[in-house]
Amino acid sequence: MAVTLEDISRAAARLQGVAIKTPLLQSNVLNQRLGAEVFLKPECLQHIGAFKFRGAYNRICQLSDTEKAFGVVAYSSGNHAQGVAYAAKLLGLRATIVMPTDAPAIKQEGTEKLGATIRFYDRHSESREDIAAEIAESTGAILIPAFDDVDIIAGQGTAGLELMQQLADNDRVPDSVFSPCGGGGLLAGVSTAVKALHPPTRVYGVEPEYFDDHRRSKLAGERVSIDVNRPTLCDALLAPTPGEITWSINSEMVDDYLVVSEDDIAYAVSYAFRYLKLVVEPGGAAALAALLGNKLEVAGETVGLVLSGGNMDPQTLQHCLQQYPSV
Repeated sequence: MAVTLEDISRAAARLQGVAIKTPLLQSNVLNQRLGAEVFLKPECLQHIGAFKFRGAYNRICQLSDTEKAFGVVAYSSGNHAQGVAYAAKLLGLRATIVMPTDAPAIKQEGTEKLGATIRFYDRHSESREDIAAEIAESTGAILIPAFDDVDIIAGQGTAGLELMQQLADNDRVPDSVFSPCGGGGLLAGVSTAVKALHPPTRVYGVEPEYFDDHRRSKLAGERVSIDVNRPTLCDALLAPTPGEITWSINSEMVDDYLVVSEDDIAYAVSYAFRYLKLVVEPGGAAALAALLGNKLEVAGETVGLVLSGGNMDPQTLQHCLQQYPSV
């Protein structure tokens, strides 16, 4: 199932006046370091502190009145949870979220404050998919996927559409665009928008070390699964395998995938705090980590970069700042 620029434009119309049109930022310090003109799309400033609100609202607002009466259910470690919870609140729906017990406290608290009911589970011994399916079957609630859904992808793609429009307002066209990649919904939406508006622009997905299911799938020529039980700072990027729909898009639209280490990510979180004056969670800082870690040469280029979220516990931020007190 394809997602088109027209789908993303329709999603943008639904989100008009509802989602925040996040700004496009530049940093002289970052530009000088990389020798490039880097434009940052800080989705950490979006409602609920992450891009996930875009897709959740675009999906939920299209439910029929009959479907809305049953409410919605979703599974998530935090950002999709909050996106669904807030969209449901705005639209007057009940929301139930299946969330792991080890999700960051800030994401648990944010979801609860938005009025959702949380069903906790142990990610090592229980299946979130099975739990959500059981809730949907017993209550009639509509399951809202985290990434593998055309309306979710189109909603996330509005971030890419805005980025391209804002660059055009600055008389710029990007040579390359970088985005974090977990399940692939954001990357699929962004790559679709970017390639539709300027096909020569190169699009890169960035994944954490050991959680590089998209890169491995590209090498294998088919979707592959990975073990997600390793510890990582990037709780937002823990999809075990690319989605069927997201992979069908990303395998065609994305030029390549880059991998960053836990140290690269901690460094990027600290850098964003100290120099960009932004709180960016580890998963949200993956694309920035790739540039700061010189994973690809961008000197002389115009670069678009998505900072996808900013929800992390104070202890995580402190850890990154202490690990890299001078960046």
